[in-house]
Amino acid sequence: MSAHVLDNPALASLSGPHARFAERRGRVLRYPLDVSPWLALPDAPDAQDWADLAALAGPGAEVPLPAFRGRVPAGWEITFEMEGVQLVDDGLAAAPDPEAVVLGPADVPEMLGLVERTRPGPFLPRTIDMGTYLGIRRDGVLVAMAGERLHPPGWTEISAVCTDPAARGEGLAGRLILAVAHGIRERGETPFLHASAGNTDAVRLYEALGFRLRTRTLFLAAMAPRGRAVEAVA
Repeated sequence: MSAHVLDNPALASLSGPHARFAERRGRVLRYPLDVSPWLALPDAPDAQDWADLAALAGPGAEVPLPAFRGRVPAGWEITFEMEGVQLVDDGLAAAPDPEAVVLGPADVPEMLGLVERTRPGPFLPRTIDMGTYLGIRRDGVLVAMAGERLHPPGWTEISAVCTDPAARGEGLAGRLILAVAHGIRERGETPFLHASAGNTDAVRLYEALGFRLRTRTLFLAAMAPRGRAVEAVA
């Protein structure tokens, strides 16, 4: 494992509190595709690990490579690259919110609609199974939400933070972050989150709420080899 569980949080999560989700081939772990696109390579993947990843993903599939900073092997093609940041709780004023309600499976279609309008990052039909999701409604309509995603031992990631454009400027995102953080703290765990380094408005909000930068990271995705290239390494 990494020197710190947050250095490879998907691996720590799928090897620990989220082991019930893990689909495994060799040392490669991933969430079911309707739960999360996150997958976990070992800290120093070897040729067999890449072969297992190619077989697990399937020929020509695009896969995320979180926490990976090495070179991909021949036959793999980088398709996405973005600088990111990882921030951790450093004095959040975590507290319940009187308007926040717990969202459940019946709310998923409305949650997917909100995600489609706001693009906070991946949220899939079973992402809600990863943890608690809170929302705020106005006139019965879901206008903001936030919830829990990766779960390394002792930590929980806050994710899917989004607000409908019609409700922005009211501080709903910050309120929900603090409410979700309160639930995490109540379990004796520490909140953390990821953001695009280029999304400076979001990073400023997180820092103003009481998060601090732990490390810079890189969000990568790559396309698996096709056809015989997969067979050759499988």
